[in-house]
Amino acid sequence: MNLIVSPSELNGKVIIPASKSHTIRAVVIASLAEGTSEIINPLYSSDTLSAVTVCQGLGVRIELGEKQGTEAQRHKGTEGEVSSQNGAFSEESWIVHGTSGKIMTPENILDVGNSGTTLYITLAMAALSDGYSVFTGDEQTRRRTAQALIDGLNSLGAHVFSTRGNSCAPIVVKGRMRGGEITIDGSKTSQYISSLLIACPLADNDTKICVINVTEEPYIQMTMNWLDEQGIEYSHKGMDYFHIKGGQRYRSFKKRMPGDFSSAAFFLCAGAITNSDITLIGLDMNDSQGDKAVVGMLSHMGAEIEVLPSDDYYGGGNISIHNKQLHGAEFDLKDTPDALPAMAVAGCFAQGVTRLVNVPQARLKETDRIKVMCEELSKMGARILELPDGLEIKESELHGASVHGHGDHRVVMALAVAGLAAKGQTIIDTAESMNITFPDFAQLMQDIGGRMVFQSV
Repeated sequence: MNLIVSPSELNGKVIIPASKSHTIRAVVIASLAEGTSEIINPLYSSDTLSAVTVCQGLGVRIELGEKQGTEAQRHKGTEGEVSSQNGAFSEESWIVHGTSGKIMTPENILDVGNSGTTLYITLAMAALSDGYSVFTGDEQTRRRTAQALIDGLNSLGAHVFSTRGNSCAPIVVKGRMRGGEITIDGSKTSQYISSLLIACPLADNDTKICVINVTEEPYIQMTMNWLDEQGIEYSHKGMDYFHIKGGQRYRSFKKRMPGDFSSAAFFLCAGAITNSDITLIGLDMNDSQGDKAVVGMLSHMGAEIEVLPSDDYYGGGNISIHNKQLHGAEFDLKDTPDALPAMAVAGCFAQGVTRLVNVPQARLKETDRIKVMCEELSKMGARILELPDGLEIKESELHGASVHGHGDHRVVMALAVAGLAAKGQTIIDTAESMNITFPDFAQLMQDIGGRMVFQSV
């Protein structure tokens, strides 16, 4: 499917969907817990549904509630319309009946689809079972390495291997993980560390983890916050060393998922580069999500951003952004690799030079996002240079073009944002990939004036 985007001015308020990272952690921890948990306002997307499907395959009973919402439930206390799915606020709960850590041997192969987060986090979950589990995913996922995690799980007593011997899915896991002491390389993704932190409290013995080349620290902190809320006993020295007590239990919980800063980044950048005045609702600047750093990056570049008081109904707070002339800057994206596509677009509209550096792991996502963003923005007239560890972007006059989304949700959305500010029409293929994390992206943009429509191919 194509997404056709034309120059636009944006105005209005948008409820940002829930965090993918929080939702997947919630599903897995609730699955391991004792009793019944309620996940309020989860992100409903292909990635999070993959987590649900895999956990169900491991013996967890999960009930997906119907979305509810009426005109009367719209946000109170703000002026103007608030956009959300079908023009009305919609919220649901997922009910998870925990297994008390007793993971079943699946009856079939576990397919994580495009969700690397689900693959990595549930590999360690499956290592708590005595039987065999086989994981696979789509074409992109089957190219993503898991070797450091495979080695770590094997050292902790599980038996894990890639069927093709290339460190990628399909991957076979047999437990039971006992615990022990390992050293693991975190340079590829923080999700290896989060996977172990979530599963190791349920191992029979204590686990000691030494992490080298730590990246994406905010997402490790997010996992630690979940452990803290659960009362899990562990100690740590920074993000480099963890000592986790074995034989512990997770408790049932009821929790509302916060808004997703990774999704909000596209609206923030769109507001910064178009003649716009928009407010994003449901974002908590106190949350551990790494991509909240985009707020500071755009502010540093000259965007007019205001963080408004906490909202009683939605939680978190609101962030308003107004278009101002941006100026170039250099940003270290080691902890925020998912921000690279959107920030690359912002750099095209900033005076001088913008450098996005120290983020080689962006090459290991659904696509090589450094290479892909350089190629596709160049088609639109961007003066952009691919660096070994990032991108260098000079102020550019973008024009509409036919560009390839590479089936990568964040690439498609970033190119759509570029199309809102480019001259002429931009056509982006593989637009259906937005369903992976942000199915309502185009609708929410349309609701605040974004001129974008789908075209079947």
